[in-house]
Amino acid sequence: MPAITIRDVPDEARNELAARAARSGRSLQEYLRAELIALAERPSAEDLLARVRARKLHAGASLTDGDVLEAVVGDRR
Repeated sequence: MPAITIRDVPDEARNELAARAARSGRSLQEYLRAELIALAERPSAEDLLARVRARKLHAGASLTDGDVLEAVVGDRR
């Protein structure tokens, strides 16, 4: 398994990550490894948008951005 080195991480960020790791009962390396795996398993915003567009095209949905916005604003009233 390849190793990854990340340079120039600000002290504040490193300290926060170390604190989160400690609170979860893991070493910093274990914590970051789990976080990186979880990040890699999630689709990127671009991939997610492409999936939504493909589903919309396949389903023949005709809602516009304005329709969605109007429904959201209407639900808030």
